[in-house]
Amino acid sequence: MVKGKAKDIPNKASSGLQRKEVGAGMRLKEIKEIKEIGWRLAERLELSGKPSLLQKALTHPSYLFENPQPGSENNQRLEFLGDAILDFIVAEYLYLTYPDRPEGELTKMRAAVVNEGTLARIASDIELGQELLLGKGEQVSGGRERPSILADAWEAVLGAIYLQYGLQEARRVVLTFLKPAIEAVAHGDYGDYKTLLQEKAQREENEVSYRILAEEGPDHNKRFTAGVFLQGKIRAKGSGRTKKEAEQNAAQQVLEHWGGESDG
Repeated sequence: MVKGKAKDIPNKASSGLQRKEVGAGMRLKEIKEIKEIGWRLAERLELSGKPSLLQKALTHPSYLFENPQPGSENNQRLEFLGDAILDFIVAEYLYLTYPDRPEGELTKMRAAVVNEGTLARIASDIELGQELLLGKGEQVSGGRERPSILADAWEAVLGAIYLQYGLQEARRVVLTFLKPAIEAVAHGDYGDYKTLLQEKAQREENEVSYRILAEEGPDHNKRFTAGVFLQGKIRAKGSGRTKKEAEQNAAQQVLEHWGGESDG
């Protein structure tokens, strides 16, 4: 009989223990990384003290769906609060900074600044996507770069800052990142009105659609009139030399008079 050396014989108990130790080590590393998330973001935003609410602000619903934890909460409630805080801070700043601008123009300026595209860009600039706690499915599908997720998380972060650090700190953070966009809008750079309207309408659960209402003139000098509809009801009309220009002008009209009583 051939005798095998002891070191050549696998020790099942030892192997199992090693796997458990490796798994436990990886789990501890993951827990440590999760605990550090709020701290890293707090440093970037120059916030002092323990950022106790930031981890919640960075917890996407998909993470808790895949990793249910008793008593844990995702960032949706903070997003709701942050949305209101953001609107208030920008409205306050516009009111105090541009005393000669009428209400309609201030409304249009705020709509041009507070939109998904701008908020997602800010979130990308501070690498917010890398801090998010996402479910594996959301990560695989590109959730860390998705504008809607980034914008929502940024609003949740603002809600957390307001609750923990107060309005003054929330105002500082908001204006640090949004002043350039506000100044651009103040000089007339409003960007894509259709996109701005779509984003604002989605936030208030309104459906937006467009229809060409009239087409006039010869082929070389066409003039189009477009209507923009919210929930199937016409809200404004716009004209232009192309269908796209007419739709953009119609969307601009709605943004300027958002909240007004009626259609066009």
